[in-house]
Amino acid sequence: MTLSTTAPYTVGVSLKMYFGHARTVEWATAIGALARRHPAIELGLVELFIVPTFPSLVPVREALAGAPVRLGAQDLAWADEGAFTGEVSGVELAEIGCTLAEVGHAERRSLFHEDDEVIARKTAAALRNGLTPLLCVGEEAESSPALAALEVTEQIKAALAASGSGPVVVAYEPQWAIGAPAPASPDYIAAVVAELESFVLTLDGREGSRVIYGGSAGPGLLTDLGGTVKGLFLGRFAHDPGAVATILDEVLVLCGAEVQA
Repeated sequence: MTLSTTAPYTVGVSLKMYFGHARTVEWATAIGALARRHPAIELGLVELFIVPTFPSLVPVREALAGAPVRLGAQDLAWADEGAFTGEVSGVELAEIGCTLAEVGHAERRSLFHEDDEVIARKTAAALRNGLTPLLCVGEEAESSPALAALEVTEQIKAALAASGSGPVVVAYEPQWAIGAPAPASPDYIAAVVAELESFVLTLDGREGSRVIYGGSAGPGLLTDLGGTVKGLFLGRFAHDPGAVATILDEVLVLCGAEVQA
């Protein structure tokens, strides 16, 4: 499944390392069932993706069989093969059915010291293997939307500097909002995302790209944003599949459709 350029919204979930294997498969089975029946997906209003841990990728792919849900990995190696113990290549991820690879998350930057060069090489590896980079970017400290947009735009430029053409999903996640009780304010999010969109969507070779918001995102946020931001990257607030259903219901309302029983 390639990146949709027609669905008005994109919604994704990273499970990070919160679940064990059995719970991951159980959760993915529930999400697959939701995706098969929810009108927001049936009507083509939402492209849905999930990003489990490496060991769960193949079982989750099987749990999602026939469901319109894209599968992504939480990381990838910058090399395609070789003596890289513990790494997983984009070649293998594509082979097992992934269509996205997360790159540059704030936790990778801080805990594992991934710098702009590493992130650029991983972004390039994703694109050359037919994977959509799920490029995570965000400012370290809260500031004005204008200053935040400048900082984050530089992160995007650095990440794409060594890459070939292809669409990206930019997940704007202010680092100060990750793990916080609540996301950034709707006005702040909307202002920064608008600036990022004006940059990313005018880049040559990046047609079909999208900017979505993460960082303590959850039910109610799309409604608060009033349609100004076309997607969310969810974490712990999507551990209950019912929360994902609520967000899909929000998309129906925002798109002017009626929630079907």
